[in-house]
Parts: sequence; structure tokens; C-alpha cells
Amino acid sequence: MPVKIRLQRHGKKGKPFYWVVAADSRSKRDGKFLEKLGTYNPNTNPATIELNVESAAQWLHNGAQPTDTARAILSYKGALLKHHLDGGVRKGALTQDQADEKLAKWLEEKAGKVDAKKGNLSDAKADAKAKALEAEKKVNEDRIAAAKQAEADAIAAANPVAEEATEETASEENTEETQA
Repeated sequence: MPVKIRLQRHGKKGKPFYWVVAADSRSKRDGKFLEKLGTYNPNTNPATIELNVESAAQWLHNGAQPTDTARAILSYKGALLKHHLDGGVRKGALTQDQADEKLAKWLEEKAGKVDAKKGNLSDAKADAKAKALEAEKKVNEDRIAAAKQAEADAIAAANPVAEEATEETASEENTEETQA
């Protein structure tokens, strides 16, 4: 029986959620499966992946072939590396302790990279929010200044006689000063 490690779609329309399963290659995509290995949620950033690495490595030892997307997920979580290291242990190239140590070191590095990406995403989100707030404040200030200017223009348009009177009195004072 040929076994595939593949994704089984769940969730609603537009919001996919996947199970990572080991299934007979002849069964339907969302049909009968042999074992559920984990979950994959692409809706979050970065994508949330939960995987039973031991079980996935066991299926790989037994000859299960992952699909392209499942292979990427298994690689991301370290199941393919574990499978590779277990092959080295079986051949006698390294001991089980050495293989476990290499896998743990790789997982720590991977966790550091994922945490850095999450930090960069949150920083970018905070920067975008700050820029949007600053732009909104500028727009509000411009709007208030334009309203004050319009109000001043309206007052000036309503009192053109008063301005002319003040100009006439100012010109009369200037002429009196020049005569004196």
C-alpha cells in the first residue's frame, strides 16, 4: 500500500486550516487517513505549524512519500533532518546521542530565526501604526488651520465697510501728520 504524507483541508471558505496526515495515496484528499501527524494554519504570520516529529519520522522510515508542501513543512519542523540523522545512526556513522545533539542544536537555531522574524513583524507593525497616527495628526492640523482661515475670510468678507473706514481714518491721520 503506497502511503503519502499530505495535507487534508479543513476550515471554512477563505480561511483554510490543514491537518498533516499519513494516508493511502489512493484515498480522497479529505477522506480516510491512517494517522494524523499535526496541523498547519497558514492564516497566521508566521504560519502556525504543530507536528509530531517522532511519528512523522517513523512514517518516513517506513517509506511514506511526502507531497511537496508536506515536505516543506516536515523540513521546517526538522522531521526530515531527524529521518536523515536516524539513517546515519542505523549505518553506524554516528551515535544516537550525537544525532540528538545535532537535532537539538538545529531546532534552537530555527527557533531563534522564527523569534527574530516575529520581532521584525511586530516592529514593522508598530512603525506603520506610528506613521499612520502622525499622518492623521498632520491632516487634522491642516484641517483646523483651513477652517480658521475660512472663518477669518468669512469675517473679512462680512465687514468690508469697517476695513475701508479704518483705512480712511489711517490715511487721514497720515495726511494730518504730513501737514503738521
